[in-house]
Order: sequence, then structure tokens, then C-alpha cells
Amino acid sequence: MLSVVAKIKVKEGQQAQFEEVARKLVTAVNANEPGCLLYTLNKGDDPLTYVFLERYKDEDAVKAHRGADHFRTLGREMGAFMDGPPDVLRMAELA
Repeated sequence: MLSVVAKIKVKEGQQAQFEEVARKLVTAVNANEPGCLLYTLNKGDDPLTYVFLERYKDEDAVKAHRGADHFRTLGREMGAFMDGPPDVLRMAELA
């Protein structure tokens, strides 16, 4: 099992627009990616910080996610509201 934590900083004043697109992505992933076991959008203590928590069955599921049309399209849309690239932590479950 693989987990991903993607921390995203959003430009000041762009939170609502980012959330709208990010929610569409969460819906699309959860509806169309059977290898993705968890995909949630979370807001941090900092009002400009968001975190995607993700869990995948295996590496093939991660590749399917990254190659999905909805990920590429909505990811580009979210990029317009982001303040730099995401900080991504990939982890392999040990126990």
C-alpha cells in the first residue's frame, strides 16, 4: 500500500476558486479510480494551506491516477491558484 501527502499553498484571495476545482478532482478520483482507496482534501491551520491525503492499492494505481484525464485537466486548473509547486511526500506502508 502506498500513501501520499500533498501539501499545497494557495495564493491569497484564491482559496474559494482553488477549493471549487479541488473538490471536483476529489469527486472524480473517488468515482473513477478503484485503485485509490482514499483521496481527501483537507485544510490546514494556515488558511492558505491545503493537504490532499491519498492512499493507493499499489504503484499501478498511483500511475493510473497521475495519467487520468481528470487529474491532468483539473490539476492544471488548480495550478492557477497555487503559490508554487506542491510539497509531496510519498510513503510505503510497513505495517
